[in-house]
Amino acid sequence: MADDSTIYRASTTAPVNIAVIKYWGKRDPTLNLPTNSSLSVTLNQDDLRTHTTASCSATYTGADTLLLNGSPQDISSARPVACLSELRTLRKALEVSNPSLPKLSAYPLRIVSENNFPTAAGLASSAAGFAAFVRAVANLYELPQGEAELSRIARQGSGSACRSLFGGYVAWRAGEKADGSDSLAEMVAPREHWPEMRALVLVVSAAKKDVSSTSGMQITVKTSTLFPERVRTVVPLRMKEMELAIKERSFEAFGLVTMRESNSFHATCLDTDPPIFYLNDVSRAAIRIVEGINAKAGKIIAAYTFDAGPNCVIYFLEESRAAVAGTLHGALGGLEGWDSKSQSQSTTASEHLDSKAIGILKDGVSRVICTSVGDGPQKTGESLIDSAGMPLRTAAL
Repeated sequence: MADDSTIYRASTTAPVNIAVIKYWGKRDPTLNLPTNSSLSVTLNQDDLRTHTTASCSATYTGADTLLLNGSPQDISSARPVACLSELRTLRKALEVSNPSLPKLSAYPLRIVSENNFPTAAGLASSAAGFAAFVRAVANLYELPQGEAELSRIARQGSGSACRSLFGGYVAWRAGEKADGSDSLAEMVAPREHWPEMRALVLVVSAAKKDVSSTSGMQITVKTSTLFPERVRTVVPLRMKEMELAIKERSFEAFGLVTMRESNSFHATCLDTDPPIFYLNDVSRAAIRIVEGINAKAGKIIAAYTFDAGPNCVIYFLEESRAAVAGTLHGALGGLEGWDSKSQSQSTTASEHLDSKAIGILKDGVSRVICTSVGDGPQKTGESLIDSAGMPLRTAAL
């Protein structure tokens, strides 16, 4: 067995997921149990990911620590504590069953995370963050639990994080049990089932949201008159429709449900007292552009969706790249973030698009992110903590 000076480390990356059926509302805020099921697309980690290294050692002193993008974070709050408590309990059970194992569960943790995208700006940063947090510590502790069980733990940190434990197309089943043991994520279909799915993110704002998701959804639960019908009827129907669309790889069905669901979600936010405005004029201009693209095609080839923020995510298939991403590249010009394929298929033929909406997008979109459906968390040998237990980078990104 290694001596007491050993620095134990494990690193992982975890993806962003963008929901097409939205999670909004909690039946148990403490356990992060949702009022409704949800479904998302996991995005490619080459473009959007959290990279996390978890480390522990008997030589470390003090409490657990977390650095995010070089800045110290409070790890003593209820959510990270809940995750770490469960992970430590699982590790301790291994140590009890095999006394020769090092007592990692008793050592302080040093955790370092980096995002390659803006944090807390409507790009599902907490989902990727807690998924990487839980997966990295689970790897450090060499836990045998699979993704479904780890999704239950990650859910307690950030509800949507449970979906980022899987790749492809992922459902988070709301469950019915009071203890949340049946509120788990599961893969609906792997990336390979429908690999042609693409996503274009129009980054409208990288600023922190005025109303956090946690606060906003609880106000909605308490005050929205639309919310009960959404939970009882709307979402269950759309979950069935979306799962069928994915199974049959029908983009028109996928796109229709995606856009209607996004509109329903934001209508519920507006129906909250006081109303919550996550969309802005730039967001609404993006909707008009997608409508114009679909009208020109004579069918749905692009689908917009918005999480709790103004950034627009546009889904499309690779076969429609020229008509969707190429058209947007031609209309918006030289924004940062375009991939080579979209640039090569750029077109200036935008007479079918709302010229006022184009102007608003040019002024309001700061950059784009071109990505695709991707895989779940990946182990990596690239550590953010050196062999002495110190973070490799301490300056904020």
